[in-house]
Amino acid sequence: MDSTKFSGDQPVSIRRKIRPLTATSLVIANIIGSGIFTTSGLMTGYLAGAGWVIICWFVGGLIAMAGALCYAELATRMPGEGGEYLYLKNIFHPVFGFLTGWTSFLVGFSVPIATAAIGFTEYFFAGMNVNFNAINPFGLMLFKKALAVGLILLFTAIHYTGLKPGAIVQNSLTILKLLIVVGLAIAGLSMGVGNFENINFPAMSISHFWGIGTAMMFVNFSYRGWNASAYIAGEVKNPRRTLPISLLGGTLIVILLYLAINLFIFYAVPYEILNGQIPVVEIASVRVFGAWMGKGLSFMISLALLSSLSAFILLGPRVYFAMANDKLFFPFAANVHPRFQVPGRSILIQGGIAILLVLVGSYEQLLIYLGFALGIFPWLAVLGLFLARKNKIGENMTVKTWGYPITPIFFLIGNLFFLIVAFRNRPFESSAAIITVLWGIPLYFLWIKKFRKA
Repeated sequence: MDSTKFSGDQPVSIRRKIRPLTATSLVIANIIGSGIFTTSGLMTGYLAGAGWVIICWFVGGLIAMAGALCYAELATRMPGEGGEYLYLKNIFHPVFGFLTGWTSFLVGFSVPIATAAIGFTEYFFAGMNVNFNAINPFGLMLFKKALAVGLILLFTAIHYTGLKPGAIVQNSLTILKLLIVVGLAIAGLSMGVGNFENINFPAMSISHFWGIGTAMMFVNFSYRGWNASAYIAGEVKNPRRTLPISLLGGTLIVILLYLAINLFIFYAVPYEILNGQIPVVEIASVRVFGAWMGKGLSFMISLALLSSLSAFILLGPRVYFAMANDKLFFPFAANVHPRFQVPGRSILIQGGIAILLVLVGSYEQLLIYLGFALGIFPWLAVLGLFLARKNKIGENMTVKTWGYPITPIFFLIGNLFFLIVAFRNRPFESSAAIITVLWGIPLYFLWIKKFRKA
């Protein structure tokens, strides 16, 4: 494709209003979600010791940073709405763009919204000084689900009313989240109530080796969002400057915070106690700061999760918007509210799907299913970077990837290895993810044959 033919313009446009602070806060808010507060306990069932868990978080951070470096180039070559949808459509074929949009519509943003809402309820109730053993478990589950549904409805309404109120809420919640995470890590490690001998490296068995793939699915889910500002590239001011700053700066900040939080968790609590636990930060906080302060921190962590929920609700509709503008999705998704200047109907539909997932979903299965499904398209997008350079797409607008070609090759090899191992270890969830993606192929050609012509 001739570089002069791509401008990022679309039939329906949204004004460029987003500045570097909001774009970076979106990246941070998208990455720091329920994963860092919940998945380290799940990972302990697959690895031999705490040191290996931290190694997985470090390697996952390196892969995320490599992806962010590659996306900084892709996003400046093609500074429009849609992220992977836009890149795969222009580099390979529209069917690949359709598949990523289709997967995003079903699970890519709705599942993280649902898991963030569920994570909020877990920490909210963990922070309450109430004996829930006397309460009917089914009734408690229904109450938690109702609270999660209410949160999704609230933030869907906020982002429906326009980018400005949504950005104010997003920036405020992200700043609160950063203060909580940084304060928790510093205070927890400096209190002296713990033991760094908990962070060890026992010998890994064959079963632990295969478990690395599943553990990395949790890590990859927790780092998901390093490409967040690429989805709103059509709305940022000065994309060539704003996109690299937000992608790289946001990802680096989160890597450091994730390592600090995991050091705090395993410093405070012996490895075996955390096996299979979800509210791991709450358990560590109670052990270090005492019951009263630990419970209070659980409430604060639940508030921090709202930042991620908000960010996912903001970003998802931009993918559907880009697809509908290309007439590869339902026309409602291209509708921009005349007053609020947002893709309002897409925001509402996405909220409805997320609510459905809250009502029927299992937390761990959703994480593995989502991690596998969404690992496919960034892999293809980074692979497409080689073709984008060869075909000189957006050559006059781009910010080149540092360390090319080593950086994209590292990203591709690392993600492919973990996808293969995860499929071997958890074939049911992985197969379900593959089937979800493949369903989009006949739908694409059906759309082209009938609906697009109409």
